[in-house]
Amino acid sequence: MSLTPTRADKFSFGLWTVGYNGTDPFGGPTRAPLDVVEAVNKLSDLGAYGLTFHDDDLFAFGSTDAERQNQIDRLKKALADTGLVVPMVTTNLFSAPVFKDGGVTSNDREVRRFALRKVIRQLELGVELGAKTFVMWGGREGAEYDAAKDIRQALERYREAVNLLGDYVTDKGYDIRFAIEPKPNEPRGDILLPTVGHAMAFISTLERPELVGVNPEVGHEQMAGLNFAAGIAQALYQDKLFHIDLNGQRGIKYDQDLVFGHGDLQNAFALVDLLENGSPDGGPTYDGPRHFDYKPSRTEDATGVWDSAAANMRTYLLLKERAASFRADPEVQEALAASRVPELSVPTIGEGESYDDLIADRSAYEDFDADAYFNGKGYGFVRLQQLALEHLLGARS
Repeated sequence: MSLTPTRADKFSFGLWTVGYNGTDPFGGPTRAPLDVVEAVNKLSDLGAYGLTFHDDDLFAFGSTDAERQNQIDRLKKALADTGLVVPMVTTNLFSAPVFKDGGVTSNDREVRRFALRKVIRQLELGVELGAKTFVMWGGREGAEYDAAKDIRQALERYREAVNLLGDYVTDKGYDIRFAIEPKPNEPRGDILLPTVGHAMAFISTLERPELVGVNPEVGHEQMAGLNFAAGIAQALYQDKLFHIDLNGQRGIKYDQDLVFGHGDLQNAFALVDLLENGSPDGGPTYDGPRHFDYKPSRTEDATGVWDSAAANMRTYLLLKERAASFRADPEVQEALAASRVPELSVPTIGEGESYDDLIADRSAYEDFDADAYFNGKGYGFVRLQQLALEHLLGARS
């Protein structure tokens, strides 16, 4: 398996990732601004296939129509010259002062209306550039104080906004879907729809739920102490994984946005195994972009920016190689069977069996030997995990 990225790998990067200038809450920029044409050319040279962006990444908030169009034209030419695509776009409703209490859930009705117009404008640009996914990250959709926000009405306003956008793309005949990106906190003290589960429950209340899925991010779920690979498995199970953001996170702390794999490496291995190979019985895989939403450390110069971009793709491909080795190992297959992992796909209730049949089956209760599980009938999960770890470390081939 080659470790050289190709367009077929569908690796994409946000313009805000490689373009991150190193600013954090405690210090200003450590790098000069990155021009969009340079970003496209460099990513193309590294083997990426796509570029994504917020509107304010491409042209500054408050730009004139002429300034905006100039940047769009420059991006289009760079895309045409390199063959890179724009698989996803999103809107910045969190940086400008006007969005200090959120965009579509601001307490200020006029701000909400402005936010929707800004979203629609970027949505139109995304369609023009061929994007198939529109991500909605509600970074400011939340609060720090319980009395400051009527959460039920905030969710209703969120629902109103997504329903309106669903009507808009349906009426226009646009081939684009929406993906909600959850995050528990930062920059707000608490953010609405903080996890994959919250987002999917919210989607079920929408008028056009088929148009809306999720865009989970590694660090965002792990900030809440959750297992990212398990969350992705549920999103796949419910056919709601419309997009994915890959990066690295080390524990429950601020959003680190490290290079993919530069955090919980074992969970990254499990994730790549899931995305590439599906479940042990060949369940659903993901065929969308492998999108990197990371930030080059502020310690890096321009060379380090592109080294870090390449590191994301190389780490993914290394994990893909290791996952293929893991799945092909006969000892792993034997360990999976011993752990009864394949048995989980067998329905508990047999075909045609009713609850009356279950109750009448003495082997299911009266004659079942529950005591046999004390000091016996182990599942061998530790051995199975050790095999996974040895493949991850390259100790087995």
